[in-house]
Amino acid sequence: MSKKFVYFFGGGAAEGDRSKKDLLGGKGAGLAEMTNAGLPVPPGFTISTEACLLYFQDEKNLPQGLQAQMDEALSRLEKLAGQALGSSERPLLLSVRSGAALSMPGMMDTVLNLGLNDVTVQALARWSGDERFAYDCYRRFVQTFGSVVLGVQKSSFEELLDDEKKRWGVRYDSELPAAALKELVDQFQQAVRKQAGLELPQDPQIQLGMARDAVFRSWNTPRAIKYRQMHEIPDTLGTAVNVQMMVFGNLGERSGSGVGFTRNPSTGQRLLYGEFLPNAQGEDVVAGVRTPLQFSELEKKWPDIYRQLSEIAEKLERHYRDVQDFEFTVQQGKLYILQTRTGKRTGVAAVKIAVDMVREGLVSQQEALGRVEPQQLVQFLHPIFDPSDRLEVIATGLPASPGAAVGRVVFTAGDAVQMSKKGEPVILVRNETSAEDIHGMEVARAILTARGGMTSHAAVVARGMGKCCVVGCDALKVDERNKVITVNGLEIREGDFLSVDGTAGRVIKGKAHTIAADPSSDEFADFMRMADAARALGVRANADIPRDAQTARRFGAEGIGLCRTEHMFFAEDRLPLVQRMILAASEAERRAALEQLLPLQRSDFFGLFQAMDGLPVTIRFLDPPLHEFLPKREELVVEIALAKERGQAGPELAEKEQVLRRVRELSEFNPMLGHRGCRLGITYPEISEMQARAIFQAACRFQKEGGHPHPEIMIPLVSLLAEFSEQKKLVERVGREVFEAERVSVPYHVGTMIEVPRAALIAGRIARVADFFSFGTNDLTQSTFGFSRDDSGPFIAEYLNRRLLARDPFVTLDEEGVGALVQMAVEKARKANPRIQLGICGEHGGDPQSVRFFHRVGLDYVSCSPFRVPVARLAAAQAALGESHYTTA
Repeated sequence: MSKKFVYFFGGGAAEGDRSKKDLLGGKGAGLAEMTNAGLPVPPGFTISTEACLLYFQDEKNLPQGLQAQMDEALSRLEKLAGQALGSSERPLLLSVRSGAALSMPGMMDTVLNLGLNDVTVQALARWSGDERFAYDCYRRFVQTFGSVVLGVQKSSFEELLDDEKKRWGVRYDSELPAAALKELVDQFQQAVRKQAGLELPQDPQIQLGMARDAVFRSWNTPRAIKYRQMHEIPDTLGTAVNVQMMVFGNLGERSGSGVGFTRNPSTGQRLLYGEFLPNAQGEDVVAGVRTPLQFSELEKKWPDIYRQLSEIAEKLERHYRDVQDFEFTVQQGKLYILQTRTGKRTGVAAVKIAVDMVREGLVSQQEALGRVEPQQLVQFLHPIFDPSDRLEVIATGLPASPGAAVGRVVFTAGDAVQMSKKGEPVILVRNETSAEDIHGMEVARAILTARGGMTSHAAVVARGMGKCCVVGCDALKVDERNKVITVNGLEIREGDFLSVDGTAGRVIKGKAHTIAADPSSDEFADFMRMADAARALGVRANADIPRDAQTARRFGAEGIGLCRTEHMFFAEDRLPLVQRMILAASEAERRAALEQLLPLQRSDFFGLFQAMDGLPVTIRFLDPPLHEFLPKREELVVEIALAKERGQAGPELAEKEQVLRRVRELSEFNPMLGHRGCRLGITYPEISEMQARAIFQAACRFQKEGGHPHPEIMIPLVSLLAEFSEQKKLVERVGREVFEAERVSVPYHVGTMIEVPRAALIAGRIARVADFFSFGTNDLTQSTFGFSRDDSGPFIAEYLNRRLLARDPFVTLDEEGVGALVQMAVEKARKANPRIQLGICGEHGGDPQSVRFFHRVGLDYVSCSPFRVPVARLAAAQAALGESHYTTA
C-alpha cells in the first residue's frame, strides 16, 4: 500500500485535526479541526507537506500513489457537493491554496476558480443566473492561473484591467459589465499565448495538476526563501496544498468576503475586528484592490451574519485558546469559514492579549510568556513624534503597525534596497504591496500604501516585522511609473522626505522630530513582572555613559555588564589629552597627560555608579589599539604634502609631522590581534593605573555621599594567566592606595573577558584568581572563525544565501564552535572556582536564540544594549520555561 498523502475534510468530519499541523500545514489542520467542530467549512482535501518534500527530492516528480489518492478524494468531493469538475451542467470550481506548518502570509501561491473554461463558464452563468458573475470568475481564473502557474507577468493583466476600467469610465472591477469582462477574458488569454507561448488549458483535470505543482514550487520562490530567512523558518518543512470547493463572495450584493480577528491585532483590544467587501472574492480584501469596510458596517448591513461571526469567533478563540485570524465568505446570505490560524499581532497587542488572557483564566502565566516573541517587545520602544511639534499632516490612512518613521520616498522595493545601502532612511510608498516587495519592506523604515486595509499584505507583513505602516490612504495618488505622489495639489517626488505615523495613521510632510518611546503601560509592566519571576538569568546592559545607564535601568537592567571606557576618550574635551598621552616621548610626559584625564574619567564613573546605585557596574580597561585615537595616516600624508606645496612651515607643520611619525610607529598589519587590550596595560601600566584610580576614587566619593557602588574591573583580551595576574596586582595596589587616602573602603571585583580561544582553553587556571568572567562573544566569534568583523559582511551574506551558514554568527551565537568553547570554559571555571560569576557582554546577549544557549550552559547573566534589555528578559524567561509556546498556525 502506498503512503497516505491526501486527507479529506467535509460532511462534518475530517481525516485530520490540529495535532497534524506539521503534516497538513497550518491551514489544512485548521480546516480539519473546524470541520470536526461542526463549523460551516466548504469541503475539500489537503495534500500533505510530505508530498511536497518528496516532489522536490525526486526532481519535481509526484510521489507514487499521490495522483490516485487525489482522484479518489475529488470523486468523494464531487458526490458531497452534487457537482462535478468540468461538468457542462453543474461545474465544480476549486480553490488551490498553499499552507505551511508555520504561517507565511502572502509568500506562496493560490489559484481560485479552477475548473472554468470556455464551456463551464456558460454553465456557471446558467446556474447563477448572472453572466457578469460567471465571467468575473473566469477572468480571475485566467489572471491567477496565468501568473501563478504559467509565469505571465502580473502587471500585464493589471494594465489590461486598468485600461478596460478607463474605457468604461469606472473605478472598481466590480463596476465592469459582463461585456467588458468577456473582452478581458479574451485579452488575458492573448497575453497568456504571447508570454507563455501556449494556450490556457481547457481540461480542468490538467488545470488541477498544474496548479498543485505550482503551489509546491512556490515553496522555493525567492520571496518565500527570503521570508523564511527573515523569520528563521526551516526550509525542510515544505507546504501542503489545500484543494477546496469554491464558494463565491462575488455572487451579487448578498454576497461578500472578509477577514476577521477575534481581537484587535494592532492594540490587543478584546473586540471582534475585521474588514469585508460586498460582492468580492477573498483575494480582493487582502490584495488591497479596494479599501474594505470595517465590521461596524457589516453589523449594520448584515446583522445576522455579524451575529454568526461573533459566535464563531468566540468559539474559535476558546477552542484554540489564542487569538484567531479567520477568513470568511458569504454566498447569497450563507456564511462559510474558509480558514483560521493564530493571528499575527503587533508587540503591543501581543503583550496586552497575553496579560488579558491570564486575567480571563484562558491561559497560564507560563503560556502567556510563550505567546510573545521576544523581538516583539522592541515595538514598545519605538519612537513617537513629538506631540508639541506642529505637524503638517497631508493625509490619513489606516494605522496598520505602530511607530514613527522618517525617510526618503521610494516607489519600488529595488530602489528601497539600493538607497538604504547608501545609508539613507527610506519610506516605501506603493499603491499596494505584494509578496515581491518583501526585500524592500525589510529595509524600509516605514511602508505606506494608497490602497488596502488592516488585513492587506502590507499590514500583515509590516506587523510581523514590527515596521511602522499606514495603509488605505486613499487621498494619495501614487504614480509608481513616474515616481510621484500627488495629494491635495501637493507633489512629493522620489527622494523627498516624508514622515509616517503608524500609530495614528498619519502621513506628514517633511522630516518630523521623533522622541524615544516610554514602555509605561500597565500590561507591559505586568508582563515583564511575569517574565522576571520565571527567569534564572540576570540581565544587565552595555552602557558607557550615565544617560544610557539610566535608560537601561528604566528598561529593567540589573546592572552594567560592559562599560567601554574607550568611548569616553573620543569626546571633544578628551581626545586632545588622549593624543598628547599617545605622542608623549617619555613616561613622565605620558603620566602628565593621564593626570589631566583622571578627573574626567572619575566624573564618568561617578555618573555610572549614580545611575546604577546598588547594582554592579563592570568597567573594562582600555581595549582598542592606540592609533585609533590619532588622525588617519592617509589624511595626514595629504595634509603635510599640501602644506609643503604651499610653502607653509612652522610649529603646526612640525606637529603634524610628529603625529605622522607616531602613527607610522603604531601602525599594525592586523590591529585586532595587535597591541591592544591588556597588552596596552602591561606595556604602559600608567594607563591602567589612571583608570583604576579613577574608578576607586569615584566609588569612594559616591559611597561617602550615601550611595552603594559595586565596581567590577574587567581586564580585556587576556590569553595568558600571567597577563591577568599582573594587571590584577596593579588594580589591587591602586585600590589600597586610594582607600588609604580616602579613608574608606569599597568592595570590588576583578575579572576578565574570555574573548580569545586560548583563554577559554585555560579558563580553569584563570578562574582560580578571577572573581568573574564575561564572555566577549564578538571577538571570540571573530577569533574562532577567523572572520574579521569589519570585512566579513559581504561573504557572510553569500554564505547565508548559499546555505553554507544557517545564521550570521555575529548575530546568533555559533553553538557548535564558539558555543563549545563557551561551554568548556564554563565547566572548567565552575570546577576551579564554584563562586565565580559568569556572564556574556557581546551582542549575542540580546539575541533570543543565543540567550537560550547561555541559560542552558549555566551563565549567571547576559548583557546587551539598553534597548534590547526587555527582549533579553523575556528570552531568559522562555529559556527557563522551555521552548516558546508562540506559534503561527
